[in-house]
Amino acid sequence: MRRRAPGEQVAPYRHRRDGPALRTLARTLTTWLRANLPTLEAAEPPMPVEDRAADTWEPLVAVADLAGGPWPDRARRACETLTALRDGAAVPSDRIRLLADCRAIFRTAGVLDTQNRPGIPSSILLDHLRADAEAPWAEYGKSGTGLTAMKLGQLLAEYEIRSTNIRFGPPHGQVKGYYQADFTDAWQRYCPGPEALPPPEASQPSQPSPPSSTPGRVIPLGRLKPSHTTTAQPTAGTA
Repeated sequence: MRRRAPGEQVAPYRHRRDGPALRTLARTLTTWLRANLPTLEAAEPPMPVEDRAADTWEPLVAVADLAGGPWPDRARRACETLTALRDGAAVPSDRIRLLADCRAIFRTAGVLDTQNRPGIPSSILLDHLRADAEAPWAEYGKSGTGLTAMKLGQLLAEYEIRSTNIRFGPPHGQVKGYYQADFTDAWQRYCPGPEALPPPEASQPSQPSPPSSTPGRVIPLGRLKPSHTTTAQPTAGTA
């Protein structure tokens, strides 16, 4: 399931039409859960939240861990996101933070490919993410060695964002990278706010961005405000 984008229409639930399929699914899940009940009762899964939220979510996370595949990570992502929304937390989950940070980087470091489509090389995106002293990416992961290209790909793949071979102009050439257009849907659903990003300039040599504490580079969490250029007001008598 994905969060509904602003203005998006979805089909309403209808008991007569949708109920039979859901009841069949419920019976299948009940049979599977009963067969694994001893394992689930003894489970103590690591939780991404604490206190009452952990007590509430622990059964669902235990079921997800038992199911395996993508479910353990998806369950914890849902737990983090929904708990943050309920509490009105100022700090979003790592995944929402990643989307917001990528948007800020596209604004300052995005380049055009040879067909004038906005994108960014994966290596440049990683350099900018890890250069932000206030973000978790420089020491991300269990080993604390920082966000890797593989982990970045795994996190973004959850939003159907995937890297591809992109041919940029000099000095990048053909490298793995991400297209800005592939982020648009996720930005609208999970961290809406600013208007569409302006098209980047032609490819130029990129350097890691300065720490976010540097004046002029502010990356708020969850909602990023575009920079504005002050224009002089016309004086009396000016056309």
